[in-house]
Amino acid sequence: MKLTRRPRAVIYDLDGVLLETEHFYTQVTRDIVAAYGKTFDWSVKSNMIGRPSRESALYLVDALALPISPDDYLAMREKALAELFPAATEKAGAEEFTRRLHARGIQQAVATSSEQKLFALKTQRHGAWFALFSVTVTGDDPRVRHGKPAPDIFLVAADALGIAPGDCVVFEDSPAGVAAARSAAMQVIAVPDPAMDRAKFSDADLVVEDFRSLAPEDLGF
Repeated sequence: MKLTRRPRAVIYDLDGVLLETEHFYTQVTRDIVAAYGKTFDWSVKSNMIGRPSRESALYLVDALALPISPDDYLAMREKALAELFPAATEKAGAEEFTRRLHARGIQQAVATSSEQKLFALKTQRHGAWFALFSVTVTGDDPRVRHGKPAPDIFLVAADALGIAPGDCVVFEDSPAGVAAARSAAMQVIAVPDPAMDRAKFSDADLVVEDFRSLAPEDLGF
């Protein structure tokens, strides 16, 4: 199980890839929509994961015919999430894997659809770890004109790293993220949630359960 070509840099999505945060989104959204007699499950979430916040909110309100606006939903969600995010823990094996690459001098970046203030909350317990990443690009970065599945965020990260897009490999947990990496002409490794249909990740170069099933040598390092 190896990539077909050796990358020069690695770019990671944040939620569901480096940090265990997706269950927070699920919990909060379930609580919000339940107040309107609606059910939030993976048939809906699978079409939202990885996308910019407002785009996801528009989809949710439409898909569940909620009697609130996307902005109402986002305001309620942000307040609840702000209380949960500081407790975010690492995804299994993620910190060890990134530290091994750092020790080998491999450039690494984070490219997340999350806004900067939410990124700060999620990572506040992990300052030393996230200091290893030479580049961080958030969804509200003005250089990111279009969210995933557009390639913008990954192209911005590659440019900041000074590495050609084709020499980067992306770790993603969402179909939108895989599509974005592909559009950026990057190799991509999918780390999907067990609840996600693996068929949605057919465009990934590799599909792995978590970082514990990978070694730097699998990427050519």
